[in-house]
Amino acid sequence: MNSRPISSQTIAALNEEFQDKSPKEILQRVQDELESVALAFSGAEDVLLVHLATRLPRPPAFLTLDTGRLHLETRQFIVDVEKHYQIAIDALQPDPKEVDKLIKNKGSYSFYKDGHEECCGIRKVAPLRRRLTQFDAWITGQRRDQSPTRNEVAVIEIDRTFSTPDHPLVKVNPLANVSSQEVWETIRLLEIPYNPLHDRGYVSIGCEPCTKSIGPHQHEREGRWWWEEATIKECGLHKGNLDILARD
Repeated sequence: MNSRPISSQTIAALNEEFQDKSPKEILQRVQDELESVALAFSGAEDVLLVHLATRLPRPPAFLTLDTGRLHLETRQFIVDVEKHYQIAIDALQPDPKEVDKLIKNKGSYSFYKDGHEECCGIRKVAPLRRRLTQFDAWITGQRRDQSPTRNEVAVIEIDRTFSTPDHPLVKVNPLANVSSQEVWETIRLLEIPYNPLHDRGYVSIGCEPCTKSIGPHQHEREGRWWWEEATIKECGLHKGNLDILARD
């Protein structure tokens, strides 16, 4: 295990190595390389990562974001996953003072008019930022086929949103090279529990006011922040790295 910051050369070598590795192999290799790792579970199809991670000799810490605006089905699903895998998922909550300030100044649904970034910054980015200071790396469920902004996502990279000069944070996307079809084939094959909203046409699942079901042949991210254009459908958790990709 390596408790020191991982070098950019090591990141580049691992990224090359991971291109033909399975998600399980990637998870195991990351645990071999880094001492303190967290897996961020969104309550959606990234439950596949939870399933795989619980089978590691040394599972990571499990995190989720309790924004205060999740569907009831998502909240129950998170509890069900904890029970099914006999794990504790740390639910990170926003600062209530910041939430109250936003609602007082702009109302409960200002994001429909001025964009979702401010609300997501308070409810998602800030709580995760506070928690990730305790880890060397975090694991996400990003896939390249999820949206136009993610089509070049690396399997492993230095996080550009949550790293600081004193704390470089590694970000790992074990599903980057995996398609939605492959994820769901595995979920069905292994009988992995999943969010019941998926059976009601919800493909990409976030907060209730910002998520809707989609119709046949629509892209999965069309149900997220549907009032905004496709190129900005990110909550801010991954924005730093995706902005760099967009500039390159």
